[in-house]
Amino acid sequence: MEKIASVKLRESGSIYHFLVSNQELNVGDYVLVEADRGIDYGQIVSLDEKDAASTLTSESLKKVIRIMSTADMAQVKENKARAKRAFKICARKIKQSNLNMKLIEAEYTFDRAKIIFYFTSASRVDFRNLVKDLARIFKVRIEMRQIGARDETKLFGGIGPCGRPLCCTSFLHKFEPVSIKMAKEQKLPLNPDKISGMCGRFMCCLGYEYKIYKELKKLFPRRGQFIDTPQGKAKVLKVDVIMSQIKVEYEDGRTEAIKYDV
Repeated sequence: MEKIASVKLRESGSIYHFLVSNQELNVGDYVLVEADRGIDYGQIVSLDEKDAASTLTSESLKKVIRIMSTADMAQVKENKARAKRAFKICARKIKQSNLNMKLIEAEYTFDRAKIIFYFTSASRVDFRNLVKDLARIFKVRIEMRQIGARDETKLFGGIGPCGRPLCCTSFLHKFEPVSIKMAKEQKLPLNPDKISGMCGRFMCCLGYEYKIYKELKKLFPRRGQFIDTPQGKAKVLKVDVIMSQIKVEYEDGRTEAIKYDV
């Protein structure tokens, strides 16, 4: 029976699904996989029978090639050492060329056919001459990839205020737009320190419950609306969707937080 392996690519990469055919693999194994940019490596974090993962079809999945050998592990280690040297050389070239860019990371593909240089910049950068210089030095394909603050954090990883690994390094494949409106809708504190992630942008998790919160909110009375309660008519002062409570003011001036079942 074919299986679906959830593989965390590289050390701080996201988790992707791959097809396993006629291979004895276990959770925790390091494997080589067919990734978008060629052969890549990662660690299996879960294995499921293909029928159990019915939303994933064989046609849409790339495959696990094989479990990593000692030689493969050694190649990964050597690639990292080469990437560090490539980073230093590229950073020196950027400085010499006075380019308005900040180099973040250098990375070899597993087969060493390409080096990817990640950088940030406030504007577009003409790095054509830089690429030519680097190609002459390293004799491989060179890719310069401009990234944002969220991508930079995704590369290095970390622990969020919830005490768990950052979503972007554990399961998010792409970033969705997050706005201050989502925080306002959920009545969260608008202090930037409270609703911003390590990247300095709004936390991705603000969007997780946003749609459900909006739908639930429609089932509650509006602030300022008068409603009938067991203790008489009352004015709604505050709505707490998460706690299923509303704060009301009675006609005699008393206020009370009461349970509101939807």
